[in-house]
Amino acid sequence: MMSDVGHRFNTGLAVQSTVAAQVPLLVLALLCLTRVAPPLIAQSAPPDLKVIFERAQRALVAHDYPAAERGFREVLKADPQSAAAYTNLGVVYLRTQRLDAAIQAFETAKRLAPGMVGVDLNLGLAYYRENKFDQAVPHFTRVVEAEGENAQARYLLGMSYFMMDEYEPAVRALEPIYNEEKDDLDYLFVLGICYGKLKRSEDSKKAFAELVREGGETPHLYLLLGKAYLDLYDNQKARDELEKAVAGNPKLPYAHFNLGVVYQRLGMLDKAGAEFDQEIALTPREPWSYENRGTVWLDQGNPREAIVMFRKAIETNPKLPLSLAGLGKAYVRLGQPERAIAYLKRAVAAEPDSANVHYQLGQAYLKAGNRADAQTELAEAGKLQADVRAQQAEKMSGMASRPEVHGKLPAPQGPGGNPQ
Repeated sequence: MMSDVGHRFNTGLAVQSTVAAQVPLLVLALLCLTRVAPPLIAQSAPPDLKVIFERAQRALVAHDYPAAERGFREVLKADPQSAAAYTNLGVVYLRTQRLDAAIQAFETAKRLAPGMVGVDLNLGLAYYRENKFDQAVPHFTRVVEAEGENAQARYLLGMSYFMMDEYEPAVRALEPIYNEEKDDLDYLFVLGICYGKLKRSEDSKKAFAELVREGGETPHLYLLLGKAYLDLYDNQKARDELEKAVAGNPKLPYAHFNLGVVYQRLGMLDKAGAEFDQEIALTPREPWSYENRGTVWLDQGNPREAIVMFRKAIETNPKLPLSLAGLGKAYVRLGQPERAIAYLKRAVAAEPDSANVHYQLGQAYLKAGNRADAQTELAEAGKLQADVRAQQAEKMSGMASRPEVHGKLPAPQGPGGNPQ
């Protein structure tokens, strides 16, 4: 059986931001390496079926995905109960970005062979890559329970919890692999953030001190430091670090994006737009640069160019509330409130607790002459804004049970070792 969880994953860092709502958000970019485990095909299978399976497996190793897919499908046509064929087919789908098909194939393999731990690891990875961290957690947990020393599963489990703002279980998953991962900058960075969120100040300081010692004067470290300052809204320090990152490595993924966010916050819109354009050239499959580029165009009074960017963003992810709302704002400015309403309704469905989106929808209804629906949306926006003020007042009074969290910091992907 082929596993698609490799020795090391590439880190993707990004911050999703607009002038109205600058909210840090993780962008994931996984680079998978491969290793072949012994073929898991019934020993009673006809010799020619074994030949087909092994030929498909060799094609998968050689990255000949069309040939591999044909081979595994041929095996399944003759033996629809082959969990190994479904698993390998899932890896083909995973590597060719067909994540829903990959999940379906892995789920089928899991039903056919519940004891195959490698299937759980692959299935967890597929959900992880879809940012469905809550669905990834049970699969990584099963691998950890079955193979306590599996560093990959622990790493990905910890990252999944981190992305869900569940810092205590993240630390529980990550701490046991400290000796293996203490030279990994991403690991140290995320562990330090988790400690900070849990008010474990000394542990956080140690993790960040180790991060600086291990990182040296490298673009990667500058990117991590810049992202940390960005999250703290120390924009000038973030700018200093991120400018060093792009100067040291102009092709470092997500460095241009984060620098663009800094420039955007500082009102340097021409510079911000140029950085987002460079990031789009480096990571064209990620929606965030398109989204922020659209926001810049909108702020510069160019709604038509903004629409192009927002459309590209939602082609990648149809449920991005900021891009959907951005399309609504752009169409309002173009005097097309009905088209604006269609997109703003989708934005409300994606983010129903956003006072800003409800307010924009109310304004679009007003432009369309629909006062009744406008009043409903504006009233909802007012209620949500009042709730936010009440929460802020509670926090300022010292009654809040946990500190305010301004979004997520970057999470890396998996460590060494491979499942069997």
